[in-house]
Amino acid sequence: MNYFELFGLEAEFSLDLNELSSAYQALQKTVHPDRFAHSSSQEQLLSVQKSAEINDAFNLLKQPITRGEYILKLRGTELASEQQTLQDVDFLMEQMELHEMLGDIKHASDVDAALFAAQETLDVQSQHLWQQFEQLLTDDNQQNNHKAAELLRKLKFYKKLQIELERIEDALFDD
Repeated sequence: MNYFELFGLEAEFSLDLNELSSAYQALQKTVHPDRFAHSSSQEQLLSVQKSAEINDAFNLLKQPITRGEYILKLRGTELASEQQTLQDVDFLMEQMELHEMLGDIKHASDVDAALFAAQETLDVQSQHLWQQFEQLLTDDNQQNNHKAAELLRKLKFYKKLQIELERIEDALFDD
């Protein structure tokens, strides 16, 4: 089953999340297990399964990284495993520098400014990659899809850095 079709949406990266949410809620109303409380056990089981499938589809499509992966999968583009090393040495060096920047935040003389600068850096750099990714998806061909998959792998690095930054911020302000 195609998740975009499930929600009546075009298989495009750019989604109206409000439209996705409305379609999700409408579908859930039709299959919610409470509606099948007095039905046969088989119908109840099917309702639970369908509801879980709709939840999975919604959660996948509402997140940009998983939505991008799904679009590429629909196009027949296999994504490299997380363990496969990126060949872009410059990118890996940038990632090391960004990790160092995050590590230096707690020792900064102005922690708020360091947090803001780190957030700004991550936002600008990841936004640049997202723009490239979306541009590549506009033309469905093997070369563009392969390049888009590589960008998505890079964007996962930024997502991990963002999570790390949030963890650092929480730790600093929980003390």
